[in-house]
This record gives sequence, structure tokens and C-alpha cells, in this order.
Amino acid sequence: MTANLAIDLDRSSPVPLYFQVAEQIAEAIRRGDLAPGSRLDNEILLADKLGLSRPTIRQAIQYLVDKGLLVRKRGVGTQVVHGQVKRSVELTSLYDDLRRAGQEPATQVLTLEPRPVDEHIAPILGLEPGTEILYVERLRFAAGEPLAVLHNWLPLGLAPLGAAALEDRGLYELLRGAGVRMRVANQRIGARAASQAEARLLHERRGAPLLTMVRTTYDDQGRAVEHGSHIYRASHYSLEVTLIER
Repeated sequence: MTANLAIDLDRSSPVPLYFQVAEQIAEAIRRGDLAPGSRLDNEILLADKLGLSRPTIRQAIQYLVDKGLLVRKRGVGTQVVHGQVKRSVELTSLYDDLRRAGQEPATQVLTLEPRPVDEHIAPILGLEPGTEILYVERLRFAAGEPLAVLHNWLPLGLAPLGAAALEDRGLYELLRGAGVRMRVANQRIGARAASQAEARLLHERRGAPLLTMVRTTYDDQGRAVEHGSHIYRASHYSLEVTLIER
């Protein structure tokens, strides 16, 4: 483990030893003593240094893996994951928020095609079912880790949206650059379990918790300019809301 990390165990405490180890490692991560990407010693070395059994160390590490603070990588070992993305609920894009937070956003465009809008999305965009719209599916990364799968439906002709542009810039930035003035959005936040396909894209296990966000954005004329349905890794992403008494 890193030289500046000390773990002080109270063997007379009723608190289980694995939990003492896990909590002190978690606190070191929160303080920044263990930076994202830092590697921990293997279980044998940790057990030897702390005078504990390997099952105790394994339980402590697994506890932190389950909390999303550590990750096991074959051929690399156990590492501190990159910090959770905290996002305020504002009319901004995920790309913009990640860039402001210094999280090195990157995008892989999975689908970009015109297609007939179905009967569920059509009324949201104020269109007749079967009208051609642009469908976009992207995989968003933060600091090299997959973070979200983004699905968007847009009326055709709003902006020139090519795969290269969408991988280099955020959707909202491209829309604003094309003169679209977004003013308000309706948004619903929820949670569900990851499907097998979603888990594979996000490097999670099947059934892992995901945050969901469904948003419809309107311009200054009240026209729907974008509808999105997105999923985020709950272990890497959270939303912050400021509440005001009225």
C-alpha cells in the first residue's frame, strides 16, 4: 500500500477487523491520501503487514469494491477508482459538466441514424408517428472509465451532427453552436438494475444499480428540440439538488 497510509487497528473493539480496515482505506481515499489509480498491495502482503488473515483482508477489499471505491483489474491488481461524478441538476450536458470538473470526458458514438419516430416518442417531440428523426446512442467516459449510455431523439435539421463532432464535443454545445436556444427542460430521475448488454458496456455486473434520467428540452419558442433517456453507473455518478423554501 502507499507509504503515507497507516492503518491503526483496535483489536479489543467490537467493530469487526475487516470493517476497521475498510473504513480507514475509505477515509484515506476521501482525504486524497490514496489518489485515483493508486494500487494496493496484494492480499498476502496486506495481511502480513497488518497481522491479519487473508480472508479478513479479502472481505475488507470486497466491501470497498462493492461500494465503488476500489476495482479489481486482472493483471493490474486492486486500484482506487476515479472519484464519483457529482452533477448539479441544471440545464447542462453531461459533457459540459465533466469538462468543468476536470474529468476528461470522451465519447464513443454507438448509433447515429435517421429513423421513423415511434408512437411513444412522437408526441413528446410534437411530431406525427413515423416522422423521420435523428436517433443518437453514445457511450460516455470520464477519466477513462465508462460512465453512461446516452440515448437521444432529435427533430431532423436542427444542427449538423456527425459522429466525429459528437465524439469531440457535447450535444448541447453543438446545438447551441447551430443557433438552438435551449431554455427549459422537464426531467425525471429514477433507478433500475442493469441489463446484460448495459452491464457489458458500463463494465458493471448484470443487475448492478443504475441511475436513470429522462429529459425533454425545449427552446425559447417552446418547441421540443431534444428528448433523452440515459443511464449512469450509480457507483460513479450522483446528482445534487438545492432545495429552497417558498
